[in-house]
Formats: sequence, C-alpha cells, structure tokens
Amino acid sequence: MKQIILITGASSGFGLLTARALADAGHTVYASMRDIAGRNAAQADAVLKEAKERNVDLRVVELDVTSDASADAAIEQILKRDGRLDVLVHNAGHMVFGPAEAFTAEQYAQLYDVNVLGTQRVNRAALPAMRRQRRGLLLWVSSSSTRGGTPPFLAPYFAAKAAMDSLAVSYAGELTRWGIETSIMVPGAFTKGTNHFVHAGKPADTAREVEYMEGPYAGMPDKILKGLAALEPADADAAEVARKMVEVVDMPFGKRPFRLHVDPSQDGAEIVNGVADRVRRELFWRAGIEDLLQPRG
Repeated sequence: MKQIILITGASSGFGLLTARALADAGHTVYASMRDIAGRNAAQADAVLKEAKERNVDLRVVELDVTSDASADAAIEQILKRDGRLDVLVHNAGHMVFGPAEAFTAEQYAQLYDVNVLGTQRVNRAALPAMRRQRRGLLLWVSSSSTRGGTPPFLAPYFAAKAAMDSLAVSYAGELTRWGIETSIMVPGAFTKGTNHFVHAGKPADTAREVEYMEGPYAGMPDKILKGLAALEPADADAAEVARKMVEVVDMPFGKRPFRLHVDPSQDGAEIVNGVADRVRRELFWRAGIEDLLQPRG
C-alpha cells in the first residue's frame, strides 16, 4: 500500500538513499532538509529533477530539526497536502571526530540538539496526527556505536546516538496502544557511500586537540580511520541500509522487527542489542505490561 513518508536529514547519506529507494518502491516520500532556498537549494533542485526524470513521487520539504516552528510547519504542509502521515524516519544527524576533551560543552549541546532533541521536536509535531490515525511507524536510524565496539575520538557522536536510541526504546512502549509501531535501524560504520566521516565536525579547542595529536596519541586518528575501513568488506554498500528500510516499511502491520542491524563490519552491536532487547521483553512480562510490546491494530 502506498504510504506517506517523511525522512529527516535527507539531503545526503542514508537519508537521500532511503528517500530514493522508498520512492522507487511506490511510496510518496518527503525528503526533508534545511534551508532549501539557500545552502541546500542545489540539492533540493537535484532531488526534484531526479523525481521528475524517474517518474516517482519524491518531494522536498523544508525542515530544520533544531527548530520547533520548522518542524511544525513541515508536518502541517504534509498533512494539508496528503491528509495523513504514515511513516516518520528519524535520520537527521551529524558526526564529529576528535579527542573528547577538546570539544566544548557547547559543541556537545549542539550535537545533542540535532541528533537527539531534533527527534523530539519532530515527534511532537507529527505524533498528534499519527495518534489520531491510530496507525503509523516510527523508523529510527540508530548506530552500531551505541552498543558495539566504540573506538576513541568519536565520543560526542556515540553519546548522542546512544541517547537517541534510548529515546526510541522508551517511545516504543508508549506508542503501541495508539497503533504506532517502532523499528530501529542499526547501521554499522560505513566509511564509504555516505558523507559522515568526510563532513565530520572538529573540536573547537584546537590547543587541547594538539596536545593529544602531538603527544602520546600522535597518528592515532589516521590509525582509527584506516582500521575501521579495513574492517569493512570490499562489497559493503551503504545503499543496503536503504533497501532494508524499504523492506521494513513494506512489511504488514504488527510484523515489523523492533530492531534490524545492517553492519558488514560486525562490530558486536547485534549481540549486545540482542541481550538488551531480550531483557526489555522479559521485564515487560514480569511487570505485567507485556501488551506494550506489540502495537494494537
């Protein structure tokens, strides 16, 4: 069934790959991005041009996840045009790379604003309509870094992703009685096919960064990045994440997986998440709230 889908942070990376894949699958897809009249104007035009050439229902909507007003306006625009929102894909995020100490508290706050609070803003804008529908899907793009092997120099990003994942888990139990499903997509550390590492932010306190880079951790950044790249199989394809998201969206109501890993490097997150999610299920049963594990039709 054709569904109305909103993807946050769809100007590049997993977001854009998924927008294309879902549109190709026959859905109406809103690829959201901020500043479509400015910095992302060329990207927005390219998406619309591609949609016309491929004859798919792929649209662009202005959405800055750091703004309540922007989130509200984007959802209002979608509802006004289509009358409903079936799937919300939480994909917007930003990566940083460098010694944890060299990032200021303000930088941590900015990263959390995008990667964590952004999901809350969009949820508050979208969930009233989805709850009225008594049907919907929240598809969260997490990261294997939340529970897999966690190399140094990515602390702010890892912490933010872990917070977002935790928020997704809590929301899941609070939405099942509204008929809203939760699926958490867990990509591994793809070093090719996205712009995560290329566009990663840097520490603001360069003096402290130098103390690490010219001290006992000299050469470590390159070693970490090369090590991660070496773990990635030659045929690893970031588009596989998008294909798996299409599969999840197209599954029947009530049959979607709570969590799905796409991790060619196999960093261990699937094992640890498997234990954590089992413990969650067992606790719900012991507490007598097991009905919150499955959405009501």
